[in-house]
Amino acid sequence: MADAAGKVQNYKNHTRNFPLFHFVAFPILALNFLNSLRHLYFSPYRQTVWEVVVAFGLVALALAARTMALTVQDRVIRLEMQQRLARVLPASMHGQIAALKRGHFVALRFASDQELPELVREICEGRLNTPKEIKMRVKDWQADWLRA
Repeated sequence: MADAAGKVQNYKNHTRNFPLFHFVAFPILALNFLNSLRHLYFSPYRQTVWEVVVAFGLVALALAARTMALTVQDRVIRLEMQQRLARVLPASMHGQIAALKRGHFVALRFASDQELPELVREICEGRLNTPKEIKMRVKDWQADWLRA
């Protein structure tokens, strides 16, 4: 499925970098932490120790915020996929929905409705285990342009 600019999403280009986090905030905070360590090495005083602690806290804060955002997003994806699977799967397969893990739901969201029953069957039989394996098997890729 193409976005407004006509770009088609597939397995090779489906990951998303959030520029403000990946290319601005996190690199600045990581460099600040490394610079604080350098200052501590050359001037091992109480103040430079505190600077390292604060710099590490800022890096941890950025990573925690990112992790929390992705966790919430994965919970929403799981809910959406549980509803979609309940609608698409035959009644005889509804019990298998509970056996799926978070990574399975996240990967399955890219599959078309027609592909879902077979993919779920293969997951439950142990033939597909990782999100990567699932995504590689998707033939009719359903784009998700809203990934955080």
